[in-house]
Amino acid sequence: MSTAPRLTALDALHRSLGATMTDFAGWDMPLRYGSERDEHNAVRTKAGLFDLSHMGEITVTGPEAVKLLDYALVGNISTVGVGRARYTHICQEDGGILDDLIVYRLAETEYMVVANASNAQVVLDALTERAAGFDAGVRDDRDAYALIAVQGPESPGILASLTDADLDNLKYYAGLPGTVAGVPALIARTGYTGEDGFELFVAPEHAVELWQALAKAGEGAGLVPCGLSCRDTLRLEAGMPLYGHELTTSLTPFDAGLGRVVKFEKEGDFVGRAALEAAAERAATNPPRKLVGLVAEGRRVPRAGFPVVAGGAVIGEVTSGAPSPTLGKPIAMAYVDAAHAAPGTSGVGVDIRGTHEPYEVVALPFYKRQK
Repeated sequence: MSTAPRLTALDALHRSLGATMTDFAGWDMPLRYGSERDEHNAVRTKAGLFDLSHMGEITVTGPEAVKLLDYALVGNISTVGVGRARYTHICQEDGGILDDLIVYRLAETEYMVVANASNAQVVLDALTERAAGFDAGVRDDRDAYALIAVQGPESPGILASLTDADLDNLKYYAGLPGTVAGVPALIARTGYTGEDGFELFVAPEHAVELWQALAKAGEGAGLVPCGLSCRDTLRLEAGMPLYGHELTTSLTPFDAGLGRVVKFEKEGDFVGRAALEAAAERAATNPPRKLVGLVAEGRRVPRAGFPVVAGGAVIGEVTSGAPSPTLGKPIAMAYVDAAHAAPGTSGVGVDIRGTHEPYEVVALPFYKRQK
């Protein structure tokens, strides 16, 4: 029995703008409005406007909210100050990654966990189960928020024209309550594009009003509406992992090159600790494969699942691949055998439908913005 995709509060607006819609994690979402290359380049050089209302917000409150989060997640949430945010992972007992998350500390005993759309229910269920024995509540707030992002070098100026919030002193991975175009919002300096930008959490009934105000304020600055397609190429250039591609339950954070998010020094036990300690040791002494960047010498585009080859043998697998508008060449992220992971390693290729196309191994990210 098929279930109709969920619609964001901005659905009618996207359609009025001529968006090409797609089913993404059970949501009907805009893929692109026109040219995904133009949308990508707008975010790199000016600004782009995104509907991210498919993301999963989960609120954790109570006297032991932080103790629950320190137990349930691999990060040290007790060191997150009010108004700050932290990137972290939630893992299985065997160390496999259930999801990557951003945790915002909204108040002394109130936190918002933002999960990927495809994993929101899994994360909600895991947090609810792990809350047993803690004086803390876990609440599904997915219907309480719409999420709009404005990303790109012009985004601070666009947003500043609509709010009196202190954006100049709002650090990366921080959030503050304020009003934007008269709409109450949590203003967070976070994003998934490799550019400066903001994510605005608002009540769904205010989403259209806020989107239209941002679009109008950005007219002179080159802001354009952007879909999920360019969001993917932007995050790929920035070397940011995507769940289901670079991150899965069969990989630990150490396998993914993200061991830094696991904080063994925090007090008490946490789910997956023993398995992750073993994974950390393996990664330090005998890593099976490493996540690397690949840049094409030719024009053929690698896709997820394509084999990476060297000397006639398969040495890895592409996890994400696309044409890079910024580099002007196809790029990919791939897990490859440690012996072939050093930047500049020669003789590496991608098997694209039977042809071994040459690729250069490079360090991630492919693109880093100028501060």
